Amino acid sequence: MVSMEQYLPRELVSNILSRLSAKDLVTCTHVCKSWFDLITDPYFITNHYVVYNNLMHRQSLKEQLLVIGRPFPSGLKTNIYVLSWYINDPKKHVSSALLNPPYEYNSDHKYWSEVSGPCNGIYFLEGNPNVLMNPSLGHFKALPESHLSGSHGTYSLTEYSGFGFDPKTNNYKVVVIKDLWLRETDERQPGYWTVELYNLNSNSWKKLDAALPLSIEIWGSSRVYTYVNNCCHWWGYVDESGRRKDVVLAFDMVNEVFRKIKVPKVRDSSEEEFATLAPFNESASIGVIVYPVRGNEKRFDVWVMRDYWDEGSWIKQCSVGPLEVIEKFVGFVGGNQFLCKDSNEGLVLHEPRSHKTRDLKVYVC
Repeated sequence: MVSMEQYLPRELVSNILSRLSAKDLVTCTHVCKSWFDLITDPYFITNHYVVYNNLMHRQSLKEQLLVIGRPFPSGLKTNIYVLSWYINDPKKHVSSALLNPPYEYNSDHKYWSEVSGPCNGIYFLEGNPNVLMNPSLGHFKALPESHLSGSHGTYSLTEYSGFGFDPKTNNYKVVVIKDLWLRETDERQPGYWTVELYNLNSNSWKKLDAALPLSIEIWGSSRVYTYVNNCCHWWGYVDESGRRKDVVLAFDMVNEVFRKIKVPKVRDSSEEEFATLAPFNESASIGVIVYPVRGNEKRFDVWVMRDYWDEGSWIKQCSVGPLEVIEKFVGFVGGNQFLCKDSNEGLVLHEPRSHKTRDLKVYVC
């Protein structure tokens, strides 16, 4: 059989296919093996996400959001929804589509608790099992189980994951930070963690020789996907003379090393105020959103690191609010809209410029 590359250069075929919709690409994977290999290649996936989505955004100004939720609060089963709406729609209609995973993942024993992404259109779902997902193409890939931890008389109870793309090797990676408990005494070693890294190209896990900056703790309340400059980020703290001082922990997906970023005093009390990391400036830097834990009306203070590589460049950029019936900040949509949960676990969007809040009619657990 004669391949298409004998008539057209591979780069030209890739350029043409990158302008097709995800639905058309699925059809194209059945044309021939060379097209299947091209369309499922990580480099093409990255390029398609940038080219096609920029094209569609200019034409339709359409926003999309992937959400996970449990249809029955008492159960583990997870539903995956894709929300979409047109920015210029005067009726502000939000459509919701249920994304059906393959049969082997669609059971009461398969569930996910966290979403990381998108990174070039790919998401990492943390749960049972851990999965990489391309919702546009309907691709699911379960990660193999890691058998690296639990040795030397220790075990883990809490995990924090990061997901990103290494442009140097065209490779998607997942880093998992696990706490350490001593089997003999059932006591935790505060501030100490073990780290494992998944590599999509090899489909395998490895332990990292590079240790975390010790000792450090991670706040479990900050769960917004913050992938900036090829680095994952977590909101944490260090103990200095008996006082907790907020810091940011960063992991470089290219060089596979950790970095601890100093943070100015952005809040008076961790018990009275939440602090949530988020990407800023079109994912060129990071920021933190600070707001009260309690109360029906909440004001959000926005701190931004103007220069990602300069710890001294933090500024308080603005304050938003007060906003009524907002329980928790969960992310940004379109770069400038606050995505929050209300007291009923419903998702709402707030536009700071217009001071308008939209109910998305979607509930998450």
